[in-house]
Amino acid sequence: MAQEADYKNLITDIIAKQTVILGPDIVLLKARNVNGLKLSNDGQVESITGDPQAVLQTLVDEYISLSGQIVKNILTPVFAKYPDIKVSIK
Repeated sequence: MAQEADYKNLITDIIAKQTVILGPDIVLLKARNVNGLKLSNDGQVESITGDPQAVLQTLVDEYISLSGQIVKNILTPVFAKYPDIKVSIK
C-alpha cells in the first residue's frame, strides 16, 4: 500500500512535469484549487489532508481538463514510478 510520502512525491513530480509544459503560474493555480493539497511557492507538496488518492485524482483531472492528451503522455511514465498508486487517466 502506498504511503503518504509516495503521494507527496508523486504529486510533486506531476507538478514539476506540468510546469515544464504549462508554466508555473497556471500549474500552481490549478493545484492550489485542489481541496486537501497544500503547496510551497515552488510547487513542493507540504501536506495532504483527507484521502490522498482522491486529492491525487482531482489534481490529475484538473490538468487533463487543461491539456488533455499532452498530460496523459507526459504523466504515464511518472505514474510508472509509483506502481502502488492507482490513477485513472481518462
